[in-house]
Amino acid sequence: MENNASAVRLYSLGWREMSTYMFALLFIAGNILLPQLCHLIPQGGLILLPIYFFTLIAAYKFGLRVGLLTAILSPLINSMLFGMPPVAALPIITIKGVLLAGAAAWMANRSKGASLLALIGVVLGYQLVGGLIEWAMTGSLASALQDWKLGWPGMLLQAVGGWLVLNHLLRK
Repeated sequence: MENNASAVRLYSLGWREMSTYMFALLFIAGNILLPQLCHLIPQGGLILLPIYFFTLIAAYKFGLRVGLLTAILSPLINSMLFGMPPVAALPIITIKGVLLAGAAAWMANRSKGASLLALIGVVLGYQLVGGLIEWAMTGSLASALQDWKLGWPGMLLQAVGGWLVLNHLLRK
């Protein structure tokens, strides 16, 4: 029986490679379109956490640099074009995105594959650290726990959806 985790080819693209920026643009476009679809559902952004989905895929498949570009530029562009996320939410969303990019790239490098358990660990890890940082920044435990309370479907979507995309759509 084939191990799906070993079937995934992972990369770590450099700053001087044009493919870094091309893949980042592709994932940024995904992080612009997916939130727009999710915002058609009442509280869709808060529940599904769509701004992080393609950041996870980008960093896990193509490395830290593609992940960082996606994590930093996606919320900025979305905010400028659509007003979502609100400017006041940009710092914590960007911090969580950067944490996600770092955790995903680190896990991909460490595990050399994309197992469901690894992706669950990445999602729980960035949310835990990001929540602690949000609590420290805002002084509000309620704000820090919002992604855990409302966004658990989004965290599940990131882990399971990310695993499916990486293992079934992006094998090469």
